Amino acid sequence: MTKTGGSDESPDIRVQRVQGDGVWARVSSAGEPGERPFVLVSGIGVSSHYFEQLAPHLMQFGPVYALDLPGFGGVPHARHALSISEFADLVGTAIDELGLEDPVVVGHSMGTQICADLAARRPGLSTLVLISPVIDASRRSTPAQAVRFLRAALHEPSRVKLLAVVAYLTCGFGWFFKILPRMMSYPIERTAARVGASTLIIRGEHDAVCPRSWVTRLSEAFPRVASVVEIEGAAHSVMHAHAQEVADLCVRHAAGKLGEPSVGEMEGTNDAASRRHRDQLQERSSADGITVVPELPDQEVSLDPVDAVRAIADEVQGVAVELKGNRTDDDHLVEQGREQQAEARSRGRG
Repeated sequence: MTKTGGSDESPDIRVQRVQGDGVWARVSSAGEPGERPFVLVSGIGVSSHYFEQLAPHLMQFGPVYALDLPGFGGVPHARHALSISEFADLVGTAIDELGLEDPVVVGHSMGTQICADLAARRPGLSTLVLISPVIDASRRSTPAQAVRFLRAALHEPSRVKLLAVVAYLTCGFGWFFKILPRMMSYPIERTAARVGASTLIIRGEHDAVCPRSWVTRLSEAFPRVASVVEIEGAAHSVMHAHAQEVADLCVRHAAGKLGEPSVGEMEGTNDAASRRHRDQLQERSSADGITVVPELPDQEVSLDPVDAVRAIADEVQGVAVELKGNRTDDDHLVEQGREQQAEARSRGRG
């Protein structure tokens, strides 16, 4: 079941660069100062657009900073294949230069390796969220993971598949296959023992890349695991199609309230459909200790067909502007294009 959702207002997106040791990262930020900032790190080959649905939900509670690391999202490749630790160093530099005090660090897929590596070396980070962590230590081979990825992709919404195709073409397969061995060999299960942050692990029900048995074993390696959560109906990119559920978990985890009612229930922010189904949306624990979160019901979208077509056209135009900004090394155009896309998506939600 795929839902849109998010804030009804398009975010004011700001784009800036963070310089590392001979490399740089792009940071797209949105939201005003709030209780806690969120730092979002995406997986191999893809861009921060994978967080396009999650970010508007998180912005209700604090500013969001989504990173595009070297070689991804239109950022130029480094001269050599960066290690997971080198990617983590750049994320740490971004946190320092942006002046973020103890942000909630959220990683997806390979981004979980980067965030775990960073947290292991920065005891001042207190809150970590790992979405679809990789790589399952019992299947650390490229063919096995490729098959699992394809199985998970069958359950992804078409929007995620489109984002993946665009992202991989932008990244280039040469850079992708340079980084892939670094991801495949990185032992996140060993790094976990050095992580002092309170850690939330999230997986999707249909995520073959990140099976239940793996997250259970991985959770045992972290000294401070707040919870291991599975979201029904979700796949590997759980934070996109099920953004509201993931955002709710992130916010409750940051506040130390995972055992309490959801943010929507406490603050009355759920829509009418969610309230009607609240009794059916209660979390439950599985036999292996994983908390299972039911997916929220579909939100009805009533949008005039003409307006829908215009929103799609404006988003495509925004993509073109962003791509031009990448080609010409113009961050202003990248910012303009991303804002146009966010505004079009906001109108497209009806």
